[in-house]
Amino acid sequence: MRNISLPTIIDVEASGFGAASYPIEIGIVRYDGAKWCKLLRPFASWVHWDKSAESLHGISQQMLESRGEEPYTVCMELNNFLGNTIAYSDGWVVDNPWLIKLYAAAQVEMSFTCRALEYILTEAQMDKWHEVKDRLSANVDVKRHRASSDAMIIQQTYAKTLELTKT
Repeated sequence: MRNISLPTIIDVEASGFGAASYPIEIGIVRYDGAKWCKLLRPFASWVHWDKSAESLHGISQQMLESRGEEPYTVCMELNNFLGNTIAYSDGWVVDNPWLIKLYAAAQVEMSFTCRALEYILTEAQMDKWHEVKDRLSANVDVKRHRASSDAMIIQQTYAKTLELTKT
């Protein structure tokens, strides 16, 4: 197999599922394999909390208070890590608004662009996506639904579906 160019993948975990929710963790696997992940300490005005979201990602409000980092710092580090690149999300419809909410509240300009993963997937890749992702998830020793783990599995799924569909 020839070398393939991998996309940068971003994944965001949040306090809930609705419009009042906010980002609490951001994980990235860059095109070169470098990884970045941070928990966010919520702004005082960010109060929505959904226990069903917590049961999915396993991040508690106490974890955010004790280990979360200041949003401004996270935005600056993330800009430094990604620069002027494109990061792809398999949940763009929620991840992008959460990123916009974070950067607006922190009053920082986002240096990178977040796009839907579907922009770079072929139809053949999409046809195999869920089967391959489920198989990789089962074979990878990842015991948590967290942003960095999800980003890694998404990037590996991209690579494997590309390999399987190349003619």
